[in-house]
Amino acid sequence: MIKSLLLPLIFLSSIHAEPAKVRLWPEGAPGAKGQEDKDQPFIYVWPAAKEKANGAAFVVCPGGGYGGLAADHEGTQVAKWFNGLGVSAFVLHYRLGPNGYHYPIQLMDVQRAIRHVRANAKEYGIDPNRIGIVGFSAGGHLTSMAATLFDEKPAGMTNDAVDQVSARPDVAAPTYPVISMIESYRHDGSRKNLLGPNNTDELAAQVSTERRVTPQTPPIFLFQTDEDTAVPAENAVAFYLACRKNKVPAELHSYRPGPHGVGLFLSDPVLGTWSGHLRDWLRNQGFLKPAKRTAISGKVTINGTPVSWGGVVFTPEDPSAPVASARVMRGGFKLDEKSGPVLGKVKITVSYSAADVPGLDTSDGTATTKEQKPGAGDWTLEITEKQPALTLEVTH
Repeated sequence: MIKSLLLPLIFLSSIHAEPAKVRLWPEGAPGAKGQEDKDQPFIYVWPAAKEKANGAAFVVCPGGGYGGLAADHEGTQVAKWFNGLGVSAFVLHYRLGPNGYHYPIQLMDVQRAIRHVRANAKEYGIDPNRIGIVGFSAGGHLTSMAATLFDEKPAGMTNDAVDQVSARPDVAAPTYPVISMIESYRHDGSRKNLLGPNNTDELAAQVSTERRVTPQTPPIFLFQTDEDTAVPAENAVAFYLACRKNKVPAELHSYRPGPHGVGLFLSDPVLGTWSGHLRDWLRNQGFLKPAKRTAISGKVTINGTPVSWGGVVFTPEDPSAPVASARVMRGGFKLDEKSGPVLGKVKITVSYSAADVPGLDTSDGTATTKEQKPGAGDWTLEITEKQPALTLEVTH
């Protein structure tokens, strides 16, 4: 552990009613105007329960236009959701414009948060190579700065031992984010609070993060709503397109309904599904559970005839490990090592067109091995490092 950092004993307990509060600079933040919480950035530490912890961690950045913090539905609730996945969470309370703090102070704060978590990975029980960041609205802009400006060294940095640790997040999830500070779809309030007296077009262009994406930007997940008028979808789309241009792995989910600032919104049966997509994305990135994968190929027949069209899904026993899915065409499928199944015991489910079985009537035109006769259910197989080609014979 870095010598100058003291972690409250409350963190060491597997049962915690309240999160630990840790100042990012115990001896005083650079550029601070006082000693109150508004002057000294801190994190609330929400460790995953020991029996569920998978070693992954996320820094959480609530939004609020750089003028406030929506610390409940974009902070505490998000941390608890991550804990449910076995992920430890660190809710960042960064410095704000109305309190006299402007760029690059916020960049310094978010970099320090990532560095603090990584520098203390052993004490927090996490993997220093699996630290993500998620942020909402202006917190999404802060997240995008963390993902694109991690090598920037703001003036006034302490350059202590913690500041020598990498500030690059391993994945980033800007959520209904402010991105551009110069285009017509910018959020003027965020720009004013972030830049303060230095609110020039030149500086605004520098912090318009769609312009700052490089091939070194970590994998990106974006969530947005089409009806958002406060921070229009053009922000998220511009960032997504910049990722594509730079060949950064990125995934964008844009829902039609929903106002700005919804948070997880788990009460909505449609909009609330976005967090499930984030969970699945993290799982299949190998972020929740790093696992060695292998290339695989094979053939699928039904009643002795090659399946015309369908899929093969390889689901590991560990619910955090990546799921692999292969498309079957003309009876064949193939996955490379990057996208193939994890080693060890997996459940195999085959789906196929109902048209491949004369007289079979299904509600959506497809069937799976659960309907095969005789017998029903899925296959279980031990996947090896040099997995031989599979022959999957479905009978009906």
